[in-house]
Amino acid sequence: MATQSAIKWGIAPIGWRNDDIPEIGKNNNLQQILSDIVVAKFEGTEVGGFFPEPEVLNKELKLRNLRIAGKWFSSYIIRDGIEQALRDFTEHCAYLKAVNADVAVVSEQTYSVQGTDKNVFKEKPEFTGAEWKRLCEGLNTLGEAANKYGLKLVYHHHMGTGVQTKEEVDRLMAGTNPKLVHLLYDTGHIFVSDGDYLSLLEAHIERIAHVHFKDVRPEVLDDCRAEGKSFLQSFLAGMFTVPGDGLIDFVEVYSFLIQNDYQGWIVIEAEQDPEVANPLEYALIARGYLDSCVLKAFTK
Repeated sequence: MATQSAIKWGIAPIGWRNDDIPEIGKNNNLQQILSDIVVAKFEGTEVGGFFPEPEVLNKELKLRNLRIAGKWFSSYIIRDGIEQALRDFTEHCAYLKAVNADVAVVSEQTYSVQGTDKNVFKEKPEFTGAEWKRLCEGLNTLGEAANKYGLKLVYHHHMGTGVQTKEEVDRLMAGTNPKLVHLLYDTGHIFVSDGDYLSLLEAHIERIAHVHFKDVRPEVLDDCRAEGKSFLQSFLAGMFTVPGDGLIDFVEVYSFLIQNDYQGWIVIEAEQDPEVANPLEYALIARGYLDSCVLKAFTK
């Protein structure tokens, strides 16, 4: 069993500024975001698309005693081929090494509808057998590259993509090398997709090397599904929120991680409109819930 000290707690910048819709939260600058993270007593964050070059970022991090967990990478292995993906990913890994990160977050975006106006609940893409083979082989290649930079490739199952459901994650895990391709477990995405967040955790605990704690507001989810909203429309409507503000039992999730010797980052992530959900306020809501419920329950 892992000790709680083996867990590093972070919060993603997506609550302040969103890479998919750059205009929302654009007035929240790096210094403010990092300082808010300190106020909410988190140890680090993930790199946002607006983050500066390593030299500038490292100075701001050092001033606040914060760390970088990782950064999102959109792969197009199926669409563009592994050669192009590898060139782009190698540059990505060099940046991550320069900011002393631990993981490279990868999501295959070929055919993705997450940034479109399509119904995310009914119009997700599917891969052919040949495309699955190409993806898995390509991810193994990217995993080798990540390892050379001292990083772990963690695959992010995501709404609106070809690897969204537990069944699809099962297929990806079966088709890739466990030493090269790890899993990012996201509570919110798998619940919205499958209506269940524990089965994926239990099935692939040995492959999980990064975790996103994301909560879901069930009444908003039901409305978004009924109205056939897109992914962007759904999170703007408030489908996602921070732990403690939705229906997911994070005490159960956290206990399972600890009991199975999970060691790594748990990053709070909730795509929300910062004009509606004040980022610092919600960071503090998450911190309060973690301290009063999740961590307290486990140490009783």
